Amino acid sequence: MLTFDGHESMLSDVPWLDGAPRVTSVAGANRIPEATMTHYRNALPQLGPELFLTDSGLETDLIYNQDVDLPQFAAFPLLDDAAGVQRLRSYFADHAAIAARADVGFVLESATWRASSDWGALLGYNADALDLVNRTAIDLLAEVRAEGAETRRPCPISGCVGPRDDGYAPGTLMTAEAARAYHRTQITTFADTQADLITAMTLTYPDEAIGIALAARDVEMPVVLSFTVETDGNLPDGSTLAAAIAIVDDATDAYPAYYMINCAHPSHFASILDPAAEWTGRIRAVRANSSRKSHAELDAATELDPGDPIAFGREHADLRSRFPHVTVLGGCCGTDLRHIEQIASACIRA
Repeated sequence: MLTFDGHESMLSDVPWLDGAPRVTSVAGANRIPEATMTHYRNALPQLGPELFLTDSGLETDLIYNQDVDLPQFAAFPLLDDAAGVQRLRSYFADHAAIAARADVGFVLESATWRASSDWGALLGYNADALDLVNRTAIDLLAEVRAEGAETRRPCPISGCVGPRDDGYAPGTLMTAEAARAYHRTQITTFADTQADLITAMTLTYPDEAIGIALAARDVEMPVVLSFTVETDGNLPDGSTLAAAIAIVDDATDAYPAYYMINCAHPSHFASILDPAAEWTGRIRAVRANSSRKSHAELDAATELDPGDPIAFGREHADLRSRFPHVTVLGGCCGTDLRHIEQIASACIRA
């Protein structure tokens, strides 16, 4: 029996470890009985002390390394055809295999960062089509998890939510209640799937984060909120990371399971983290960029900057040595399998 943040979990009771029914198709036609829908929703294993990996920069890997066209930087349309599903399946399975070889857990993050109503409309998706594609994304991850069940390490499934506006420089800021209403539809869909949690990535200001947390609370889904920061360690709206976390926790009664930093190089935020500060303790995950460039420089770039994967791994090992409570590590823009392999190698060796 394992204990995670006060919750007890028996691995032998997990359906995908004991031969219980599992998803066999991503078509979305057959619904899963409520009793077998989720594994970790009531006890997230990454709240314990053990290391978890997650994937790398899905969209930049597809665009620059696999030569896939992604209009609006959206990966979810790949779920509409067999070739696209297979490409995503291989992507997630290859990343999960790194965690299996390292004998650590893995967080499976759905390819739905852009699968909300405004972005969907730009790509010709109505509400019903978005509902289906969000369900299909989770079904695919359930298949990947089932296929890797022999690792016997926890693999929670996360429904990925992205910002309503630009992830670097939003043109319009919402109130918390507007954000709650906007994101509730996608989050409600995830609540009716095998997703164990919601992860909202590349958030640029506190009010949108508050709205997402409240929408997740409305449907009793655990939620992780991930802010992006500029090279000075502050959010794009100028908020400090400490202030943003405090504002969200105050407005939501500290509902988020934990916080994450994504889409910034470790050098952009490592120096602002304070081992003695309570707010730093709320950050349990990092998905960093490979490049040290600013968001503006990345926006203007015409080539991928993969940085130095070996140095990237060492930087994460150093981060873990200073902040061992950071249990989930992965990549963001510019990273690929090499970077995750180096994170695993450096952090496990350390």
